[in-house]
Amino acid sequence: MKQSANEIIHLHHGSGGEHMTKLLNEVIIKTLHNDILDVKHDGAFLNLQGKLAFSTDSYVISPIFFKGGNIGELAVNGTVNDLSMCGAKPKYLSLSFIIEEGFSLAEFTTIVESIRKAADKAEVQIVTGDTKVVERGKGDKIYINTSGIGVVYDKAEISSLQIKPGNAVLINSAIASHGMAIMSEREGLQFESDIVSDTTNLNFTVQQLIERFGNKVHFLRDATRGGLASVLNEIATDCHLGISIFDEKINVETQVKNACELLGLDPLYVANEGAFVCIVDQSVADEALALLQTKNPLASNIGTITEEHPNKVILHSAFGGKRVVNPLIGEQLPRIC
Repeated sequence: MKQSANEIIHLHHGSGGEHMTKLLNEVIIKTLHNDILDVKHDGAFLNLQGKLAFSTDSYVISPIFFKGGNIGELAVNGTVNDLSMCGAKPKYLSLSFIIEEGFSLAEFTTIVESIRKAADKAEVQIVTGDTKVVERGKGDKIYINTSGIGVVYDKAEISSLQIKPGNAVLINSAIASHGMAIMSEREGLQFESDIVSDTTNLNFTVQQLIERFGNKVHFLRDATRGGLASVLNEIATDCHLGISIFDEKINVETQVKNACELLGLDPLYVANEGAFVCIVDQSVADEALALLQTKNPLASNIGTITEEHPNKVILHSAFGGKRVVNPLIGEQLPRIC
């Protein structure tokens, strides 16, 4: 589709007629093409065997372009990671756009190209989808929904029911980069720094963990909305056990920490898109951490599961103090995914 720099999406791009056909064929399918999608059927025919995991998520982030990524790759990585946290190998995604009339066609093309690159990196195929255009003022540029199917690994037994006292709590990276990257793009909150989103696919890291440690990997959860604190509180509540974590073990990059202090934000509650919590048997904690650190040297063993203080997360400071880490109340950072 030949496009000028000023060309925009119109309502007729979602009408089902000639303009929509061109948008689909010359931008979306041309960019994302594969043997299944190229059939152009109303659905996709898939060959899958074994126990399946299925996940869906919608992306309404503002701004849609940010340091380190955009809404397109975020949508792919988000659903790939949700499937990975189930102990599954992501295989296929659906992709649906809701586009506001007046949105730049050039920016839309850039987003679709980012989706293709993210899908290729994660080795997943986009096999079906949908495109709708809404009237100007009834959307916010673009929303994306992705749903995904994956095949659960034979060795995977990922469940909060598997969590036991004494288990180690690992995290694969530093925290709070994504949320602060989003804040840095918002009007009036420009930081003179190189804070970038940590959005990435986690499926290969999870695959290696499960292949090596099997059912000694008890639980996985990505620390997206609400950050690390919210995820740990959910885990403690679901397994009816306590979690003790240690402040000096939780890594936050210096520029991210400085930005949080400037805005009065606690990094524990700031969103991530490439960080996940991994709860493993204590017998493999050191080996699992070493594996995670081959991917990111800031991976850390941040604490343990305990029978003390059930349903609560307690943070221990380097000075010997401790405090309850409460669940997030309200919305600390709106529209971060």
